[in-house]
Amino acid sequence: QVQLVESGGGLVQAGGSLRLSCAASGRALSRYVMGWFRQAPGKERDLVAWIDWSDGTYYVNPMKGRFTISRDTATNTVYLQMNSLKPEDAAVYICAAGPSSLNYDFWGQGTQVTVSS
Repeated sequence: QVQLVESGGGLVQAGGSLRLSCAASGRALSRYVMGWFRQAPGKERDLVAWIDWSDGTYYVNPMKGRFTISRDTATNTVYLQMNSLKPEDAAVYICAAGPSSLNYDFWGQGTQVTVSS
């Protein structure tokens, strides 16, 4: 089992930045693909980015150039640096761990990001 706890969300003005953290316990994150997802009210949960065991990364197009996913294996933490935030980025951001980028077995509770215009 892997337990995931997100932090770092909050209220930020449009154009600002936030850094989200996902702290894992139970197993080493190096064994998993780690993904960040987001869900806005009334919308489906969507992939934002993932990072694999070789530090390969993938970003959904609207996030390219603005968001950066990274991992620290020493602290078993995954980060999402979000820059140039837009009101449409507002959502609950959720991290997940799984054996592949298409299959996630463990999910966190999420952290709220609010972007004011």
